[in-house]
Amino acid sequence: MKALEHILEVFMFNSRWLLAPFYVGLILAIGLLMVTFFKEFLHLVPISLFHEPGPEIVLGILSLIDLVLVANLMLIIVFAGYENFVSRIDVADHKDRPEWMGKVGFTDLKIKLIGSIVAISGIELLKLFVNVSEGVSQQELIWKVSIHITLVVSGVLFALMDRIGGKTPH
Repeated sequence: MKALEHILEVFMFNSRWLLAPFYVGLILAIGLLMVTFFKEFLHLVPISLFHEPGPEIVLGILSLIDLVLVANLMLIIVFAGYENFVSRIDVADHKDRPEWMGKVGFTDLKIKLIGSIVAISGIELLKLFVNVSEGVSQQELIWKVSIHITLVVSGVLFALMDRIGGKTPH
């Protein structure tokens, strides 16, 4: 019976490698975001060169910032998720290794995730405010502000729970 238990535990332990293709897929998705980023950037070039400055260039730049934040978030999820659930990434002595790499636990990942979502939501709100003259309905504005406030409150509650949980003896 002990041998069967050991086989089951080894099988369960090795199942973590089933997550690796998900992380590879996220890396490929970052590549898709890069394509989208450059398409958006190329769309802005003629606007900035041949048109009067206006809200369209600001909205375009906010969209670029939004894409960068999403890509950063995805990279954090890839690094932290892989290291927390699959295997260590053995680049400890690499000069370009990010300082936070290997130090982001599951709780830290949740906090970074909600923080990034709040930042992305804030940028979406800012884009809406810049574009308010385009006939944005009051109902849409109320919904988006309400969602953003909900995300901010959720982030604060996550951080508060993390702080309370950190003071509790395990």
